[in-house]
Amino acid sequence: MRLDKYLKISRIIKRRTVAKEACESGRVSINGKVAKPSTEVKEEDIIEIRYASKVLKAKILNISNHVLKEEAKQMYEVISGEEI
Repeated sequence: MRLDKYLKISRIIKRRTVAKEACESGRVSINGKVAKPSTEVKEEDIIEIRYASKVLKAKILNISNHVLKEEAKQMYEVISGEEI
């Protein structure tokens, strides 16, 4: 699954266009490497997203094309959410 689509479906980022913009500006990395929106994600990958004042690090547990809002949090595990 594409990174921008995964970020939207898992509800880490609310809109796919916002996820795409975050990837294009170099704020999203997978396993320590800066990722493009079209980068394929796999289970066990580590996603790191740099916001203005904090960093969210999460491990992908599950990839699914459609999930309910309540089930979205089961797609990933937050490793750390640190203030910068």
